Amino acid sequence: MNEYKQITMTETGLVEKAFDESAISNEFLLQDRIQKIKQIINKYGEDNFSVSFSGGKDSTVMSALIDMALPGNKIPRVYADTGIELKMVRDFVFDLKKDDDRIVVIRPSVPIKQMLERDGYPFKSKGHSEVVERYKRRGKTDGVKQYLGEREDKAPWSSQKSCPAILKYQFTEDFDLKISDKCCLNMKEKPLRKWQKENNRPYAIVGLMQAEGGRRSNAKCLAYQGKKLKAFQPLVAVSKEWEEWFIREHSIRICDIYKPPYNFKRTGCKGCPFAVELQDELDTLEEFFPNERKQCEIIWKPVYEEYRRIGYRLKPVASESDGKQMSLFEENDEISFTS
Repeated sequence: MNEYKQITMTETGLVEKAFDESAISNEFLLQDRIQKIKQIINKYGEDNFSVSFSGGKDSTVMSALIDMALPGNKIPRVYADTGIELKMVRDFVFDLKKDDDRIVVIRPSVPIKQMLERDGYPFKSKGHSEVVERYKRRGKTDGVKQYLGEREDKAPWSSQKSCPAILKYQFTEDFDLKISDKCCLNMKEKPLRKWQKENNRPYAIVGLMQAEGGRRSNAKCLAYQGKKLKAFQPLVAVSKEWEEWFIREHSIRICDIYKPPYNFKRTGCKGCPFAVELQDELDTLEEFFPNERKQCEIIWKPVYEEYRRIGYRLKPVASESDGKQMSLFEENDEISFTS
């Protein structure tokens, strides 16, 4: 509590009191999450669970919570080594693995470039990509028409937002970039499901927060498929502010990429086209990890080109004084991908 007093000391003491109350509220939520984790894992059996572990802040916090709730637990932390994770995060996971035999490394069956060319590239969001892919397969179904604003009535079963006007051209025969929402499914979710089945661990513990928005805003603590439990998501009840408090208060070791001078906010797949602030992410990669920045241009090239062409999320590549486009790569640059 002394930390809060040093930060919030005022003549009236009112701000200090507010922070004291906030700390109490944070501690109450911590105990609530610990009890929930104990309850669910004990109910379904520790041997039936695995942790979906990315090495990012959320999954690291979730792993720490599980250890606080169930000291000495043997629940596997399963890391999908996709080849497109940030190297600093990957190194963090493999460093943890040296002293924690619960960390299990799995890999997708298909390399990222091959998978994208086969199944399609992510564009804007999972929701948008799924609707574009559906249009290519089935034409203008009611759901597609609603997304495009071509239905006067709003179907009660649809929660999909409207398509931005700048992207409606993608629902035409002339648009030939293959788009889908299957990237995360193929690179992470399917390998994890396969591992769960092979190791008889039917329930995944996932570090998913409602506070992140998008499809996650409707996430539940217990996710079911029909009447069968599919995933346990204990972080849905917490906020990013609470997460920062927990990390600070309990000295949780997190990847240094979240700290100065890097200050990353998200650490999913590098350069993912779904990132709303993609340009900022690429600029940060350019400053600190230029080789990984170049990898992004290779992996997501067709999407990046389209983003730049229509002025969406990415700035046009700067031009030199002679009018020629400045190359993002030097002639002798070597690009290496994680195996």
